[in-house]
Amino acid sequence: MIFNLSSSKTLVALAVTSSIMLAGCSATANTSSSQQSALPATPVAAVVNTPADAGSQNITLEQAMANPDWIGNQPKNAYWASDSATIIYAQKQQGSNLNDIYSQPINSKKAMQVSLDKLHTVGASKAVYSSDRTLQAYTFKGNVFVKNLTTGELKQITATSANESKPQFLNNGDLVYRQGNVFFKVDLKTGLSTELANLKLADEPKGIQEPISYIAKEQHKLIEFVALQHKNKQDTQTRNEQINAQNSSIANTAFYLGDGNVIKEAQLSPNGDALIVVLQKQQSWRDKGDIMPNYITDDATIEPKKVRRRVADAKEQTSSVIHINLVDKTQTPLSFDTLPGFDEDVLAEVKKENYARDGKTYKSKKAPRGINLITNWGLNQAPIVWNDDGTQVAIMLEAWDNKDRWIATIDFDKNELVSQHRLHDDAWIAYAFNNFGWLHNSNTLYYLSEESGYSQLYKKPLNGKATALTSGQFEVSDITLTHDNSAIYYKANVEHPGLYEIYRVNPQTGKNEQVTDLNGMTDYTLSPDESKLLLKHSKITMPTELFVADAKANTTATQLTHTVSDEFLAKKLTAPKIVAVPSSHTEQPIYAKVYYPSDYVEGETGKTRKAVIFNHGAGYLQNSHMGWSVYFREFMFHSLLADEGYIVMDMDYRASKGYGRDWRTAIYRQMGTPETQDLADGVKWMAQNANVDTNAVGTYGGSYGGFMTFMALFTAPELFQSGAALRPVTDWAHYNTAYTANILNHPDVDPIAYERSSPIYYAEGLNKRLLINAPMVDDNVFFQDSVRLVQRLIELEKQNFETAIFPVEPHGFVQPSSWLDEYRRIHKLFKETL
Repeated sequence: MIFNLSSSKTLVALAVTSSIMLAGCSATANTSSSQQSALPATPVAAVVNTPADAGSQNITLEQAMANPDWIGNQPKNAYWASDSATIIYAQKQQGSNLNDIYSQPINSKKAMQVSLDKLHTVGASKAVYSSDRTLQAYTFKGNVFVKNLTTGELKQITATSANESKPQFLNNGDLVYRQGNVFFKVDLKTGLSTELANLKLADEPKGIQEPISYIAKEQHKLIEFVALQHKNKQDTQTRNEQINAQNSSIANTAFYLGDGNVIKEAQLSPNGDALIVVLQKQQSWRDKGDIMPNYITDDATIEPKKVRRRVADAKEQTSSVIHINLVDKTQTPLSFDTLPGFDEDVLAEVKKENYARDGKTYKSKKAPRGINLITNWGLNQAPIVWNDDGTQVAIMLEAWDNKDRWIATIDFDKNELVSQHRLHDDAWIAYAFNNFGWLHNSNTLYYLSEESGYSQLYKKPLNGKATALTSGQFEVSDITLTHDNSAIYYKANVEHPGLYEIYRVNPQTGKNEQVTDLNGMTDYTLSPDESKLLLKHSKITMPTELFVADAKANTTATQLTHTVSDEFLAKKLTAPKIVAVPSSHTEQPIYAKVYYPSDYVEGETGKTRKAVIFNHGAGYLQNSHMGWSVYFREFMFHSLLADEGYIVMDMDYRASKGYGRDWRTAIYRQMGTPETQDLADGVKWMAQNANVDTNAVGTYGGSYGGFMTFMALFTAPELFQSGAALRPVTDWAHYNTAYTANILNHPDVDPIAYERSSPIYYAEGLNKRLLINAPMVDDNVFFQDSVRLVQRLIELEKQNFETAIFPVEPHGFVQPSSWLDEYRRIHKLFKETL
């Protein structure tokens, strides 16, 4: 099946639901199976018309890899001004790394640059509002500002060299902000600033201690001066305690949280009477790390830069949750032992397999697991959320072994955690899809969960059953609740895995409605008055621009910015088709972009075409979607290859984002195996459907795509004639903990998974041309990864590989000259081998 894309969408009803049936997943939750009101089931379209190839000037490699200023600098970091009628955004200057800030009314096509002396007046993307929506607070350059939305008056609350952050309005109208670990409250009527809490990462002072040892006691008996000094200190301490207790003008707000700890999160109740603080033992992400030599420095010396530790060096951590009562000055630790599964041996089967390989027997046993706050990658939300009246708080926690996620509240009478929802996954909990919160003026939670196999939205009253607000084989993300509880807006790929629109659901009735119909990749921000949407929209051949629309069902959007250059619009770029490649291993197809040469004729035969498969990087990424790709240079390179007669395929292999939990976790404990199988299906499809000679196919990719290139060339050496691996992972034990331990567990526990998944163990299989492009100051995938593999290949006496080094480049290349050199080498490799 081929899926084309365009601004005028034509859906052809074709029942392919059987090809995307949901396989089972492992989830534990108190959730009802009934669906109140789902979106209408839409069969995946067979054909959606695509834009025609644009422009007339062929792209050159030099142009594709040039500084992207020539494309036009798109708006970024856009947000609503407080008036809900103006958009603020940044735009990079031509020929400079500096950004300018612009203000643009939504009813105007002209944006005005904000002068430097007015930057503090335009609000901020993380601005907060008082409960009656009459005041806005935000920070600029570490100082706090409050704007009266009725009068327009702007007040600067702080003017210090310290860094104030995280403003918050209390229910009584006072403003709170943080300065480091100190919380200050400001009475906006009087201007009085009061210290609410001073969180000290130290042990509580013991005061003046009496002598303990024999010689100390004798010293106090024999030396009058020593005894007098001791008495004076005691008297001073007693007097200070009396002043603090009897004089209300003195701040008595210190809470000692223990030496050697760090504060991971601290959230103040909206009443200002309680804090929930989460602590971890101090452990820098660079602890037990290594150094990375930087050879190109301004003083011609070698600079040893500290880099992160490897997953093989990571040790289990657990956090402490502390409830601080600011009224009676008590602080109470909360145990995790009320959470279901807190002591389960969830890796028992994995441990048994690894023990058995070493001729040993593993006996399962219960023990408390490491539990910490959820790590929400890219999520602009705290993992601790109070309800509106400050009577309850929800905390999202995850197990260090990555197999469980809990949403817990607190029984303040018993001072214990109460599990409201447990999500268990035998593979790992996604670090996306963890948004949650409270319905306003309510004790009802809403949250995202993958328990059905796809990220969906649920609501759940305290101690009650959960109800699904959305359901289907699509992914819900980026949720926003309106202040009157009438709607939760969300982003989802309902109509097609690569097509993202904005929807909303009424959390009371469960009625879902489609809001936008822009046919591409769309993100949104709800205006402060909740009447409009700021949309960030792109298409497969067109970079992101800003649009505005009314926040209603079936809205019509108006484009606000036009930043793409005429030079870019003049280039002839190939619009890829979206193809559903049948899989040999799953019921779901493998979605892929395919770039066809302009002289390609559908149905041509003879197996005369050469082809390249591009492997996108990971993290958790989707690239065969209908919006502008982060791989825009590769898009232009693929257009260039198509101009030269290549068929180019860009696959969303298993583990890619957008296709549900089972697609995401298919690589659990076997990274590289499912993906290589998917590449083989891609080659087969091109041979059967695009006249490709299977003996004339190459592959390339960066980061995870570089790793995949290695795995394909090493473990399926007849699949490709050549491959280029850019900034590649060669041994997962050397990568970071947050990403790798999700998928492969920990090397101490599951060495089988690391050996099964790391290319360095398969290097013997190389028999085709290999290009390794390695940046030397890459603090993500270390240069050492490439160095170790090169030495392995040398020792294996391999002759058909070469290595290119890039001395000044980090993981994501910066210099146009480096981009050009890298892609010239890739282009040359394919011309010589295909």
